[in-house]
Amino acid sequence: MTRSVFRRPRRGRLLLSAAALLSMLSAAADPPADAVGAQQGYPPLGTEVMVPDLESLADQAAWAETRRRYREAPSGPSVDTPSRPSVPAIALRPAEPIEPPPVTPLRIMLDGYPSPRHAALLVARERRLFASRGLAVTLATPADPDVPSKLLAASRIDLAVARQPLLHLQVDRGLPLVRVATLVAIPLSALVVREDGSIETPAQLAGSRIGHADIDSRDVLLAALKRGAAIRDDEVETEALHFRIGDALREGRVDGVIGAMRHLLPRQLADEGLATRVLRIEELGIPLHDGLVLLANRDHLAPQRDAIRRLVAAIEEATAWIANHPEEAWSLMANAEPGLDTAVNREAWEMVRSRLSLSPAALDQGRYRRFEEYLFEAGLIQERHPVSRLAIDPGAAPR
Repeated sequence: MTRSVFRRPRRGRLLLSAAALLSMLSAAADPPADAVGAQQGYPPLGTEVMVPDLESLADQAAWAETRRRYREAPSGPSVDTPSRPSVPAIALRPAEPIEPPPVTPLRIMLDGYPSPRHAALLVARERRLFASRGLAVTLATPADPDVPSKLLAASRIDLAVARQPLLHLQVDRGLPLVRVATLVAIPLSALVVREDGSIETPAQLAGSRIGHADIDSRDVLLAALKRGAAIRDDEVETEALHFRIGDALREGRVDGVIGAMRHLLPRQLADEGLATRVLRIEELGIPLHDGLVLLANRDHLAPQRDAIRRLVAAIEEATAWIANHPEEAWSLMANAEPGLDTAVNREAWEMVRSRLSLSPAALDQGRYRRFEEYLFEAGLIQERHPVSRLAIDPGAAPR
């Protein structure tokens, strides 16, 4: 008889052993059947007695039990593979929410109303270049152009947009400010005077009334022009105009304004019927300097350095995109800031974008050193400050 290829269960062996032992005991206790028949006179049966094969029956029972167990398994029988565990039909509770990546908030205050000179910041925001670097950037507009640097020094904001002359002036006055990026590489400020007036050079400022938009225009730019022309302070009357410089010049309350944006005010006044004359400050003896910079609070620079580095990288990417897509950039800004979409700003866009800094983090140490020396020699600041106190490249390793 063919035996099973499956391994005999241990219980089957025990049954076989027990059956064999019983057979031996029975054989020892009882006489042979033919002997008994002979004694009792019964004839032989003449047939063969069939004794069941207990070992085979045990094998079949074990095989049947194995098949039953496999059929009742959750995933059925498989070769050399354990059965799959049962899976619950329903979830007992909702999945744990995925935590969003950390976001660093940064509040930046502009130096005035949104303008083409702020293009890198506006485009970076609208193209989500800040957000893609884990930054939540807010751009705020000041009520007074002198406010941003003061709020920055008081830790009320994270960064401020300003001009390089203001940085030198405020550092000399003890404010913890430091340049971390350049937005516009050359000056945009100018001395704008009425064309029907008598002022054609700084030497003719004596006896005039000059308005100014901010303190660095008065205490750095105008002061430098007066000293260069040997004009005493009391020979020029000044007036703080803030954002009203155009109104004052048009109404004739002042003869000129210092610190006016050369790409905006002359065209604006021309549209209103007033002709003006523009005197570019870098052509009047004032050293070349950065037209628009981004300032941080030095006291908070260490914990903010990584966020500032990411911010400046986004600004650099935005500036490159503007250079490659100037018309798309203008449309993007105009849609985001409808008040910016004016004929004056549209005309200024070509001139301004050509002056945007393509490497905002890069620091021209010679330029800052020369300007600091110029201000000190002119008596406009009390002491010389090292470049490291005035400006840094946020991507460079801290010293």
